Amino acid sequence: MATDSTWLDFEKPIIELERRMQDLKDFGSKESIEFSAELKRLEHRLAKLKEEIYSGLSSWQKVQLARHPRRPYTLDYVESICSYFVELHGDRTFRDDKAVIGGLAEIEGRPIMVIGQQKGRNTKENLYRNFGMPHPEGYRKALRLMHVAVKFNCPIVSFIDTPGAFPGVGAEERGQSEAIARNLREMATVPVPFVVAVIGEGGSGGALAMAVGDAILMMENAIYSVITPEGCAAILWRDRARAPQAAEALRLTATDLHELGVVDELVPEPLGGAHRDVTSAAATLKEALLRWLDDLSRLSTEELLSRRAAKYRAMGVFERG
Repeated sequence: MATDSTWLDFEKPIIELERRMQDLKDFGSKESIEFSAELKRLEHRLAKLKEEIYSGLSSWQKVQLARHPRRPYTLDYVESICSYFVELHGDRTFRDDKAVIGGLAEIEGRPIMVIGQQKGRNTKENLYRNFGMPHPEGYRKALRLMHVAVKFNCPIVSFIDTPGAFPGVGAEERGQSEAIARNLREMATVPVPFVVAVIGEGGSGGALAMAVGDAILMMENAIYSVITPEGCAAILWRDRARAPQAAEALRLTATDLHELGVVDELVPEPLGGAHRDVTSAAATLKEALLRWLDDLSRLSTEELLSRRAAKYRAMGVFERG
């Protein structure tokens, strides 16, 4: 069992009960004592506790789940979903950005191009991956791989999981805004099926720069927003402690965005979040990806681009005075 620091506060009653059950099983096995009745009672209590906690999560609690340190990242899903994956590196201009991964893969016999943002599990990995925040060369690498996909007429699957584009001085000097803007323009006319899966954090333009696709899927406990709740609270109220209030106002959960028409499909997660059963979460996402890839592959290039343009033009609400 992982340390308490890797679990959220509202998860800890569940973890404590699971530990109690495991201790009882271990003691019974060691001493050859039967605890089946007690374990059955605890299992019933655990199921009820999970339902009570996870059925009424607030927007802020879903933000915490989207950032959960045990949540599966892009490479975890790629490993579970794809039968093979050959990573391709570099933007052919400056360097290889480790916050963005990508390469040729196969899913159920179907060749695809995978791109995605990648976070780290610990301090060393996060420094290596820059906490999942791409530099401009990361976005240029993603765009290069999109062009490779077009060359081989290969569908693109993009996994989104970033707090946002890296805001450092070096990134700005190398054209962060230009790299994001160019990706937005190019993705609008990529002539192959393009499916996006928001698996964790979808942070601002840093996420959008790899997410202008034909279908936007979103894991149940993921978030997608123009700004973080902390950043929003700091701007509106000059108080980052009001982040929970900002999270509610931003409408950043998968349920909210599906209702608003920004997201095409909400992908269910195991009770408690994807980190509680990575295999099951990956299987559900894989089924959704295959279904959308099958549907999109039946469209001609003209139909594909026309539908994509109409999709983004239809977003938002406009009022005339």
